Amino acid sequence: MELSFLIVTKNRPAELSKTLDRLYKIIDISRHEVLVFIDGCSDTELLLKKYNWVNWTISKHSLSASPARAVLYKRAKGAVFIGLDDDAHPIGDRFIDSIKTEFESNRNLGIIAFQEVRGIFKSDAEALLKAKQVESYFTNDFVGCGFAIKKKVYDATNGFPVWIDIYGEEPALALEVLNLGCQILYQPNIKVNHRIDVEKRKLQGRNYFRFEHQLKNSLRYYLVYFPNPIYKIAKLLFHNFKKYAITDIRYFKSFVSVCFKTLFSLPQILKYRKPVKTKTLTLKSKLKLLNYSG
Repeated sequence: MELSFLIVTKNRPAELSKTLDRLYKIIDISRHEVLVFIDGCSDTELLLKKYNWVNWTISKHSLSASPARAVLYKRAKGAVFIGLDDDAHPIGDRFIDSIKTEFESNRNLGIIAFQEVRGIFKSDAEALLKAKQVESYFTNDFVGCGFAIKKKVYDATNGFPVWIDIYGEEPALALEVLNLGCQILYQPNIKVNHRIDVEKRKLQGRNYFRFEHQLKNSLRYYLVYFPNPIYKIAKLLFHNFKKYAITDIRYFKSFVSVCFKTLFSLPQILKYRKPVKTKTLTLKSKLKLLNYSG
């Protein structure tokens, strides 16, 4: 297999169906494979017969995003893994050829971060009009809705962390890739349309679920990877307390809950502790930040 397209899905069968329909138009199933992990949602299993060319993995109980990816990526056989969200699909010409060209032209390249074009559009042509016209550059992160990673690079890391559930798994894998001495390229010419309602998301306002999980996983990230994590943890807690916890009772309760749960889970978290090289952290701090979409 040349390429493996990998998707974890949960409770979005209609969106997954759209993504699979679009993938089928651009891939050669004799050379490439598509693997989908159904994360504890029985309604999505109704798609199995329709998409019999997909390699399905079914979990009756939800594992959450990162542990599900950890399982799925072990089953892929392609030389390059392409990660997509269930509501994201490639747009533009030469998607596959462009990925191959980037990896062939730079043997030290570990990950390609695609440009994420957010929004619901009538056509791919309309989505492309919303894409940012920027140059490529080396960065320190990627977004899970659209990226490519070499299999041999992924296999040399610990893969997607099972000690993170959702929100934060990409920075963990990115740091391990940098620690191998490999590079991460943001290539805006390779694009995916992430089909989310941008205006609706803005109107939703405060996201307590995201806050709690991002705080929890950021603490774990520092505990696992940083040689001396105390300063970063203190800074993280102070920032989140000042910006969120003292402004909203629900944020405050989540903040306190995360602190206590992290403390009690410390022995389990430290089993995964594997500090990266100091020079890796220095490199990470000097690399240009990823150009996230709005």
